[in-house]
Amino acid sequence: MMSSSPSPSPRGRTVALLVVVLCWLAVLFDGLDMFIYGSVLPHMLATKALGITPGQAGDLGSYATFGMLVGALAAGTVADRIGRKKLMVACVTLFSLASGLCALSGSVTVFGLGRTLAGLGLGGLLPTAISMVSDYAPGGRGALTIGVLMTAHHAGGILSAYVAQWLVEPAGWRSAFWVCVIPLLLVPVLIKALPESLSFLLAQGRTDQARALATRHGVDLPEPKDTTGSRGRSPVGAVPALFRGGAWLQTLLYWLASFGGLLLVYGVATWLPTLMRDEGYNLGSALTFVVLFNLGGIVGMLVAGRAADRFGAPRISAIWFALTAAGVFLLSVRMPLGVTFLVVFLTGVFLNSAQTMIYATVSIRSAPDIRATAVGWTSGMGRFGAVFGPWLGGQLLAADHGDWGFTAFALAGVASTVFIGLAALRTPRRTARDDTAREAVAAG
Repeated sequence: MMSSSPSPSPRGRTVALLVVVLCWLAVLFDGLDMFIYGSVLPHMLATKALGITPGQAGDLGSYATFGMLVGALAAGTVADRIGRKKLMVACVTLFSLASGLCALSGSVTVFGLGRTLAGLGLGGLLPTAISMVSDYAPGGRGALTIGVLMTAHHAGGILSAYVAQWLVEPAGWRSAFWVCVIPLLLVPVLIKALPESLSFLLAQGRTDQARALATRHGVDLPEPKDTTGSRGRSPVGAVPALFRGGAWLQTLLYWLASFGGLLLVYGVATWLPTLMRDEGYNLGSALTFVVLFNLGGIVGMLVAGRAADRFGAPRISAIWFALTAAGVFLLSVRMPLGVTFLVVFLTGVFLNSAQTMIYATVSIRSAPDIRATAVGWTSGMGRFGAVFGPWLGGQLLAADHGDWGFTAFALAGVASTVFIGLAALRTPRRTARDDTAREAVAAG
């Protein structure tokens, strides 16, 4: 690290806290907007809102995840042009206004457009927020800071369940999407209080400005990247390196594991309340499952990193997916309510961090010069699973096979267990844990 200050100063800790709090709030609303559709979906189907059918509901869930795919892939390029701060502001503005469009929609088509636009903003926000907090994290606290940030996404999922429970029955489903417009109030605060990314300033060659900003806030200046050998080359140009020699097989295995993992994550996130209601639970219990699932996600994010440090990310990823598959399959079995609550919580613990461990595995086992490309494309290929998962749940319900929903998602977990296990056997461990933690979470 280039250091503009030998140790974190009180000012440095203050600005780090400010950046984390602002980014945490933005990601909280990101999670709220992502999970709100799944939370209100049982009500929308029961009341035939907008004339929606189960098949259309699955399509609508996929629209948002497709938007996230495009937003995530475009985020790096856009941020390199306009800056991390401006992109964060744009993403929050976009998904907030898009939620307003959903609330005003009078047809499935307009609602679908709103969810797609929201997905663009949601997909671009998280990697940008991670970059911001990484820049201003105190020395030696980068992984912990990112872990804290990641809890906001699941806190948003918890909030979505309570919004649905408190507002939807008395005020209708549109009220939930109006709540998702509230993040617009955060935009002026971000513009006024959030500093620009130090990494962006360095990448733009504005080293003096970055050094001055780092000195003023008492933080370390990130290590500038040597781009002399790759200037002008797009990330796509590095992709062939992922297939040279015997690397093609492990690359495909990583991509397949990521596809299955995100199919599982977004399929369950979209359909959990509806499938649980289909299993005979009332709406209140179904939304409690959302709360427990996301509480498990918070715990899992904090536990998985420590477990991976001790036992290795590839092993933890495979074990986590196997346990996830078992938990998801058990949800198709009618159990006492307390046992079901426990299974949902534990499934959240394993599922929400298993995918992150795929990125950690790719980062650990990729050569340094192609690591960013390897992690980025593994994430990007996985996003196709995120599109497919909600659609699959909708098709099963439309065909009156909702009882097969959890089984289908469990099979995706089994497949990811096999793929990441096979891929992990092929290459040796290569890199440091700190780099792994930052890059793995940044892809998610």
